[in-house]
Amino acid sequence: MASSKKIAIVGAGVAGLALAIIATKQGHKVSLFERGDKVPTLGAGVTLWPNAMFVMQQMGLDNALRDRGGLPSMMCQFDPQGVLQTEFDILAVNALCGLPSVTILRRDLMDLLMDTVSSLDVNIRFNLSITVADVMKLDREFDLVVGADGRMNSVVRQTLYPDKVMPRYHGFVNVIGVSHQQESFQDNAISDFRGSEQRFGIVPVNGGRCYWAGAWNAPIDKHRPQSDWFEELNQRFRSWPNPVKDVLQNSDSASMRHIFVHDIDPLPFWHQGNILIIGDAAHASLPTSGQGACQALEDAWHLSLMLKEEDEVASALQNFYHQRYTKTSAAQMVGRQLAKKFFSGQPEPLLPATHISAKELSHFWMQGLI
Repeated sequence: MASSKKIAIVGAGVAGLALAIIATKQGHKVSLFERGDKVPTLGAGVTLWPNAMFVMQQMGLDNALRDRGGLPSMMCQFDPQGVLQTEFDILAVNALCGLPSVTILRRDLMDLLMDTVSSLDVNIRFNLSITVADVMKLDREFDLVVGADGRMNSVVRQTLYPDKVMPRYHGFVNVIGVSHQQESFQDNAISDFRGSEQRFGIVPVNGGRCYWAGAWNAPIDKHRPQSDWFEELNQRFRSWPNPVKDVLQNSDSASMRHIFVHDIDPLPFWHQGNILIIGDAAHASLPTSGQGACQALEDAWHLSLMLKEEDEVASALQNFYHQRYTKTSAAQMVGRQLAKKFFSGQPEPLLPATHISAKELSHFWMQGLI
């Protein structure tokens, strides 16, 4: 087994917290730096598919996650009039993977990860904005510096790419939120309503709670008040089927926000020397991929394995990149392909069941894990 390392992690998102947990349990000395005054909770909720649940299981958090989340059995696609178009059997894929899929509010996921970090011997510092110069100082002090500081303004990525990697806007806005559903609505199915160049998705969690997103084509406008985006959301979807009306009428206003959706192009490298980027800082994908948080969790797991197998950090990071690049790039490209179909006016795509078998999807999800 490789020797214990001093590891600095910049960013307390999903990737950063998961790595802090796994690395600390493996005997490494971890320090975690976060620019905010608490863990970030951008996003209403996430679906952790079986590949993510594998990592949560390795951390010993799978049962706690199930207690806080929901267990969807189906994904149903509807047209704007509420007519069912296709169904996708989530349970069939789960069975092939040997693990469940779990939906959870992002704040609950982050609380679970943060509670676990707090119970470990991790040096956590909030309200600390790291600069490029700070990254270089950390590199001299620590054996490994990991940037898990997000897709839009990753300082660690800027350290590796001084000319900057510009996130790419794909022309659509997501307005997201959390709501309570009416009891009459099917509570174990993810519902996807698709119209012409617009989409509304509803993901059940538990206790009648759900998270949702309405999306449509829009130019970036940072000066437009948030209330205007919410008003447009209601105007666009007010005549859509009852489940959509229901969640809009019962939304938690504090949870609502709009996001101009970006990703980044696949990068030719994620590390130099002992400095590495992971998660969205390295391979941000569009939400249409359904794999953002899942691939962040996989990063944490695979990096911990490489550090366990290789005593030389640079060699471990090179192996990590080669291990992860193909799968993360595939998730990025799937997200782009689906977004293009959703928002370009092309004929509406069907659910994955019409394009890929449960066996093929389970193989992709679990590739490199079991």
